Amino acid sequence: MTGAEASGAVIHGARKLDADGQIDDFWLVSSEDRITAVGHGDGWRQHVEGRNVTDAGGGWLTPGFIDLHGHGGGGHGFDNGPEEILAGLATHRAHGTTRSVISLVANPLAQLRESLSTIADLTDLDPLILGSHLEGPFLAIERRGAHDPAFIRDPQPEMLEELIGAARGTLRQITIAPERPNALEAIEVLLEAGVIVGIGHTEADYEQTKRAFEVGARLLTHTFNAMNGIHHRQPGPIIAAFENHDVTLELILDGLHVHPEVARLAFRSAPGRVALITDAMAAAGSTDGDYRLGSLNVTVTDGLAVLSGTNSIAGSTLTQDAALRIAVTQSGIEPRAAVEALTATPATALGLSHEFGHLRPGFAADAVLLDHEWAVQQVWAAGTALPAGSRE
Repeated sequence: MTGAEASGAVIHGARKLDADGQIDDFWLVSSEDRITAVGHGDGWRQHVEGRNVTDAGGGWLTPGFIDLHGHGGGGHGFDNGPEEILAGLATHRAHGTTRSVISLVANPLAQLRESLSTIADLTDLDPLILGSHLEGPFLAIERRGAHDPAFIRDPQPEMLEELIGAARGTLRQITIAPERPNALEAIEVLLEAGVIVGIGHTEADYEQTKRAFEVGARLLTHTFNAMNGIHHRQPGPIIAAFENHDVTLELILDGLHVHPEVARLAFRSAPGRVALITDAMAAAGSTDGDYRLGSLNVTVTDGLAVLSGTNSIAGSTLTQDAALRIAVTQSGIEPRAAVEALTATPATALGLSHEFGHLRPGFAADAVLLDHEWAVQQVWAAGTALPAGSRE
């Protein structure tokens, strides 16, 4: 039966693993873009009519991965127009990321407005795109990372309204350094517009970060990176995030940004609140070489992306399946918790826990089949099997 003839899928013989736990000999049935039935054993046989059938062969079956924070992939940057965005997303989808938030670095305001409008158009056309993330421009100069200092600024009400308006309801999140002038007022404006606020690229101390969370910020952008670390007399923003159970901690687990043992500390200190992100730039799923990230040149050597001529890390070359493998094999994270960090936790952070992140009836028919070495074998998104692409 061809995909055109089928109206759904049956996946059987799997080891289901999601935030609810593990079930062996698991099956699920989808109709159009939703999961309609699940079970274990042979009950799947009564649902095969009119559906594509996949024998999982005992492999792991997880919900589709959700990336809250990524800038590109497959040689394509997300600042460069709709064709580049879609080409970059294809790489990440082959690696299990079925839903993506498109991140933008600091650029001129006119360019940011244009990019937000482009992403809004794509969100209307492609349900796998969840919206946009402004990582800049409201950042600390001292902690700017791979953001052009020429485009970093203080948030102003008119500026915020223009950016929110350009996104037409699709601006999912924004990163802010809370010590900047007007930052706390900006958080309140953004919350009223339904935008999730992350704290990051910041010189903020513990008290400043705690206050931003009290105002309503709910994310810590790539925890440990571009912020003050944990000091026994100056606890800093990470401790503020650990102790606030409403805050989700983004984590780039590529073995380069954060040591695997430090990642384990984060999982232990904030159970159920770590979201594994890629923060990927164009080289993810591609080759070493020279790239652009926004207006800046980036050099990638042995998978490490740095601003050209410096030692400053400039995003990652990570895909989410690799983050899962590192979490389990190097950080020693229990597999259920590692999968949760790619699925249910980011869904909850986005306010979409009713729709994504679990293999349950009524949820999106997004699933990833992996072998016993945590390598992706097949991906389904909105009930459709996605092209394999390159998974090297």
